[in-house]
Amino acid sequence: MKPEATQMDLVFKALADPTRRLLLDRLRQHNGQTLRELCEHLNMARQSATQHLDILERAHLVTVVRRGRERLHYLNPVPIHEIEQRWISGFDRPRLDAITAIKNQAEEYAMSDEPTTVPTYVYVTYIRANADQVWKALTDADLTARYWGHANVSDWQPGSTWEHRRTDGSGAVDVVGHVIETEPPTRLVITFEDSPDTETPREPSVVTFLVEPHQDIVRLTVTHENLANQAMFDGVSHGWPAVLANLKSLLETGDILPQAPWEMNPAHT
Repeated sequence: MKPEATQMDLVFKALADPTRRLLLDRLRQHNGQTLRELCEHLNMARQSATQHLDILERAHLVTVVRRGRERLHYLNPVPIHEIEQRWISGFDRPRLDAITAIKNQAEEYAMSDEPTTVPTYVYVTYIRANADQVWKALTDADLTARYWGHANVSDWQPGSTWEHRRTDGSGAVDVVGHVIETEPPTRLVITFEDSPDTETPREPSVVTFLVEPHQDIVRLTVTHENLANQAMFDGVSHGWPAVLANLKSLLETGDILPQAPWEMNPAHT
């Protein structure tokens, strides 16, 4: 059996259980929960919940981010996105999108009196590289210019600024921020201000890059928190997978993808 088939089997097995689907729903509603918080909504012992979460982790549907002594659980959309790409997107995507938009609008009207919160975005990918190579790809201006189309410029010291500069010769800066934490080659935390020149600037979001090496690969987890609104969450959900796919291609093959993935229109994504 091919490795990808085995991984897909784990995903379908994990999704087959209603309790595990409920756990995913809880994380979709409020991402980044501890085991205690998840158990508060489930009529089961912590040990049983842990077993279900272990299955979801092995299927890569849930990823765990450590914050001090706590373990925060995040929904990882990648396996579900792969299912959508394989079995749905090639059929009648425009009609399905229209139906989903109607459903979402109806639900939004139904819940208009309730406060809405924007979830934290978490993306996990595995790269055949070492931690130093991934760190350099995240912080080297020339490398970021290759796979991102922008050069990320900073000395990457805590308290320093960083800039997301266009590579079209204009020198324009589309995103700015500050370096909050830096622990080469495994952890980088930055603020992310994508509207620095507006008259009413909003509070910056926060991006954390966590690089976890294991033998010949690393697990790269990108966490984007404090998102301003659903539109920003949707933009991040579309943009980060494209950028990180380009980074992964560069490190594993020596070259970026043949086309810029973020330029694909909705009919192709």
